[in-house]
Amino acid sequence: MKAESAFINGVIFTPSGRAEALAVYKSRILKIGTNEEIKSLIGPKTKVIDLKGKTVLPGLIDAHVHLSGYGLALTQLDLRGTRSIEELKKAVKEKALSLSKGEWILGRGWDQELFKEKRYPTRWDLDEVSPENPVFLRRVCGHIAVVNSKALEIASITKETEDPPRGKIDRDESGEPTGILREWAMDLIYEKIPPPNLEQLKEALARAIKEAVKRGLTTIHFICSDRFPDELRALQLLKKEGRLLLRIYLVPPYDFLEKLEEIGIIAGFGDPMLKIGGIKILEDGSLGGRTAALEEPYADMPEKKGMLIYSPEELKEMVLKIHKAGFQAAIHAIGDRAINVTLDAIEYAIKHEPRDHRHRIEHASVV
Repeated sequence: MKAESAFINGVIFTPSGRAEALAVYKSRILKIGTNEEIKSLIGPKTKVIDLKGKTVLPGLIDAHVHLSGYGLALTQLDLRGTRSIEELKKAVKEKALSLSKGEWILGRGWDQELFKEKRYPTRWDLDEVSPENPVFLRRVCGHIAVVNSKALEIASITKETEDPPRGKIDRDESGEPTGILREWAMDLIYEKIPPPNLEQLKEALARAIKEAVKRGLTTIHFICSDRFPDELRALQLLKKEGRLLLRIYLVPPYDFLEKLEEIGIIAGFGDPMLKIGGIKILEDGSLGGRTAALEEPYADMPEKKGMLIYSPEELKEMVLKIHKAGFQAAIHAIGDRAINVTLDAIEYAIKHEPRDHRHRIEHASVV
């Protein structure tokens, strides 16, 4: 048997040490060894790649990627480099000048911890530079957003608007919304933003996949959004077009569990390139947004301990349902309070129905 491709003159890392060449046949490593050992597997049709001393590593796996969100963010304002509210305002102003009146300005990546002012931006900051275009800017963690007055107006969010379940609208001393929305409160705005169509979503995923492959990723666990059906459809189209360049393990939100069960989908459905594996639950927020659920108050905000998205009893029943359905539970828990109730929920599920479960905690930051 001759190799389809051979890599020679390289520095190849393996679990048992280093080698200088490898041979591949039908997407599988046929042999790793010296140049001389691999030369015996090179035939007239073998594609030979001279690495010229370059390094070859095993493919990397990222177990938590918001693939569609990342792909869409590549076309939005990138605010990761902003170091002050003034810089953020400048970026928004420049974007507003390029758009028609009423078009949405979307962005992500700001972090008040890095701002010179050491405070959250507000609706009034954004109003100064974009009074006619609605603005929606997610914090770097994705659990908080700041919006301007135009966006609040479109969503009919006023002083009288109550906090939604599992969300919070920040307010000033008079009760007026400041423009900061936490967790599920972001959905009040998000549902007003025109969503990308299937073609736009597909191309966003294609962009994200290309970026992932460039960084050495060969497998990702895709933490899907509430547009999971469209994400799944778009990925299947990319696969059909030959543009699914890495393996994808899908982790849809809990809201889709019943639908998956109804149509007979079980964990592992799919093929090596695209399969459904886990079910995601969001149990708290983020440390930077002060929404991660802690046992003790935040040092710089002693009035806050974060928030649990679901009560301990609700979480137990949700994890048990995932467990009984045969899926892997993937539970976002950052604060120690959230981690504790998550461990209790996993223990509860295993006690009711012992099995090889592989349930997991996403992030587990404060342990």
